[in-house]
Amino acid sequence: MSSLPATAFLPGTPQDFDFFIGRWQVRHRRLQQRLVGCDTWDHFEGTSQVRPLLGGAGNVDDNWLDLPGGGYRAVSLRAFDAATRQWSIWWLDGRLPHRLDPPVVGRFAGGVGEFQCDDMLDGQPIRVRFLWTQTDGPQPRWEQAFSADGGQTWETNWVMEFQRLAAGGATATWLR
Repeated sequence: MSSLPATAFLPGTPQDFDFFIGRWQVRHRRLQQRLVGCDTWDHFEGTSQVRPLLGGAGNVDDNWLDLPGGGYRAVSLRAFDAATRQWSIWWLDGRLPHRLDPPVVGRFAGGVGEFQCDDMLDGQPIRVRFLWTQTDGPQPRWEQAFSADGGQTWETNWVMEFQRLAAGGATATWLR
């Protein structure tokens, strides 16, 4: 008989985002318009620094996004709920400091983190999905997709590919 607690075999743990703690160079690819059939992507760089919170049951990242029309800062806040074994993730855009996006909620299973919520886009209800993949390697990947049909079909509209920055070695774009 195993000496591990039964919860050790369930998906969703406070360690799910441990791979992400640290400093990252980020390559962004984002659709210029969403849910209108657009296939034109903006490509830009950024940085992210991720720190643990809540004794490891949460984390926050401070992001610099170097958009073609002008850069800005944003924050993601993540918190783990031990009762549901799920994470909640909030996004705060520095250009709209009075608006905290609704949290996407979900967990990691089979090496993929999937998180969803209901939101609004241009006055219309949508479903939002975040996917975290490749978290066991040196270049994790995050994708955001929207659905206008309750999750039957998805349009991926933002992809972020992360490259860890060497400890102690900041790039010129790190802190602006």
